[in-house]
Amino acid sequence: MLSQRNPQLNANGELIHLLSIEGLPRAILTHILDTAASFVSVSDREVKKVPLLRGKSVFNLFFENSTRTRTTFDIAAKRLSADVFTLDIGRSSTAKGESLLDTVDNLSAMAADLFVVRHSQSGAPYLIAQHVAPHVHVVNAGDGRHAHPTQAMLDMYTIRHYKQDFSNLTVAIVGDVLHSRVARSDIHALTTLGAAEVRVVGPRTLVPGDMADMGVRVFHDLEEGIRGCDVIIMLRLQNERMTGALLPSSQEYFKSFGLTEDKLRLAKPDAIVMHPGPINRGVEIDSAVVDGPQAVILSQVTFGIAVRMAVMSIVAGNVA
Repeated sequence: MLSQRNPQLNANGELIHLLSIEGLPRAILTHILDTAASFVSVSDREVKKVPLLRGKSVFNLFFENSTRTRTTFDIAAKRLSADVFTLDIGRSSTAKGESLLDTVDNLSAMAADLFVVRHSQSGAPYLIAQHVAPHVHVVNAGDGRHAHPTQAMLDMYTIRHYKQDFSNLTVAIVGDVLHSRVARSDIHALTTLGAAEVRVVGPRTLVPGDMADMGVRVFHDLEEGIRGCDVIIMLRLQNERMTGALLPSSQEYFKSFGLTEDKLRLAKPDAIVMHPGPINRGVEIDSAVVDGPQAVILSQVTFGIAVRMAVMSIVAGNVA
């Protein structure tokens, strides 16, 4: 039975689903990061596998397009020796009108142990987690505008890798915060892990009014927002989620909020630049920054495999 306090935890406070960063204690986030650290070296082995999920069936249910997240989950599950099945949603019974829970029931009847779910509707992974049998686990790979917890954890792993400690860090999250599930998950993770200051930077039309309530400082000027920062997380401009005239043009957006080498100099000299991808070069970030020495964007992708290995091994109960 799911915990009344937090549906992600069992009665002993152990992680059985990863649906959101919100509400998780620091100890669990640190456990994910520490477990991921033990998996990073697997990529360097001649045989890139460990047996932790041998005999388990992992079903990837991606109801939205994805490259990095879908591929890294697939690689992570295979490196854990799981049997991996990725549903082609466009050719599945869902396209014929089958409900989400009927799809899950049918796959559960095929002895699924873990569902990795990306869905355009906020809360879809919660619905599945409440519906499945107690031995089945659910990992949220992004739901609507709500949450993207494994992206947040790979972001935290990347920050900890380069900066070691969160307690003295000033972190700026820049761009289309309104439509970003990554931004909300990052904010919850950073505040839980004790970052000194979290800033949100973006045009007024793309920064929700409740940001200050989440314990962040809000800036509507990029230069002020990134001044003196240790970490800058750039967000993709999500045109596909926008309705109405939220921006005059992508060119105007880049002029005001695009990260260039000149603007980056306002941050600390050893500041790192991150981006969850896909990157719109020349819209939210200049190519010279993407390809420059302070960008750690490809490291995020690499660490993402280890972090997703950690999450799946923990929720499936194989890592104490």
